[in-house]
Amino acid sequence: MRHPRIEATSDRRFAPKREQSYNHDMSYDSAEILKEALALPADVRAALADSLLGSLDTEVDEDAEAAWQIEIERRVAELDSQGVSPVPWAEVRSRLMATLHNER
Repeated sequence: MRHPRIEATSDRRFAPKREQSYNHDMSYDSAEILKEALALPADVRAALADSLLGSLDTEVDEDAEAAWQIEIERRVAELDSQGVSPVPWAEVRSRLMATLHNER
């Protein structure tokens, strides 16, 4: 399920202060924003995360986009032909966690 992006508002709490540097540790304001964000419902956090990640993606690689479109079409055709069986996320996550646990 794709969540709608959260649009920036005129609320200055979310704008970095000019004296803050990208390389400095998280400021108090950023820590408070994170604390508030983590208290939001899961669907709102997902939309917020999508918006934040989208704000970092400023350049579009047309070749990569075309390659992904081809891959998506291939995977959909594979699912439609029942050549593969989908695996529920809970099962995939469980397998990944077991693999990670066994590597330690």
